[in-house]
Amino acid sequence: MIITIDGPAGAGKSTVAKRVARRLGLPYLDTGAMYRTCALKALRLGLTRPRDVLAMFRRTRLRFQGRRVFLDGREVTRAIRARRVTDAVRPLADSPIVRREMVQRQRALGRRGIVTEGRDQGSVVFPRADIKVYLTASVDERARRRHRQEGGSLLGIRRSISARDGADRRRRVGALRLPRGAVRIDSTRLTVAEVVDWIVGQALTLTGRPADN
Repeated sequence: MIITIDGPAGAGKSTVAKRVARRLGLPYLDTGAMYRTCALKALRLGLTRPRDVLAMFRRTRLRFQGRRVFLDGREVTRAIRARRVTDAVRPLADSPIVRREMVQRQRALGRRGIVTEGRDQGSVVFPRADIKVYLTASVDERARRRHRQEGGSLLGIRRSISARDGADRRRRVGALRLPRGAVRIDSTRLTVAEVVDWIVGQALTLTGRPADN
C-alpha cells in the first residue's frame, strides 16, 4: 500500500505520516530528508552545479532507519537540519535533473509499500497511490504550531510561512498543488490523532484488515 501526504509547510505532514506508518507497519519516507542529505554532501564536497551534484548523488548511498538518516553508512540525522543545509536545499529541489533522480529513488523505495510526505508525492511521484491526502491548516494555526516548537517572533513566522506557500506554488518543478483524487484535510481544528485515525481507517478499509484499536 502506498499512502501520500502532501501539503504546505507547517501542516503537520511529518508527524502524521510517521504515526500512520507506525500504526500500519509500513516504511516512512521523509522526502525532505533526501534533499537535505544530498545538499549536505554537496556542501561537504564543494559542489554547486546541478550536473555535478547529480553525478555525486548517483554514487551516494542513502538509508532510512525509522527517524534516523544515514549517508554513505554514517548517521546524519542531526547534521542535515543545520541552517547551512536548509539554505542549500532549495536550489537542488528546483533543479529538474536532480529532482528526476529523486523521483526515481522515491519510487524505488515505495515498491513494497510506503507512507510518504512532501509537496509532490501524490501529484508526481506516486500518482496512483492507494490513498492520497492533502493536509493543510490556516496560516495562523501553522504559525502557532511552529512558534510552539521553535519560539521566536510569531508575526515573523507567519510572514515566513505565507511567503513559503507562495514560493512553493510557483515552483517550476515539484510545485505544491492538490493532487488529483486526493482528500483535502484541514487540520486547523483537528488533533493529530484525529487525522491519523481517519487515514488509518481508510487504509484498513481498503485492505480489509480489522481496526487496530
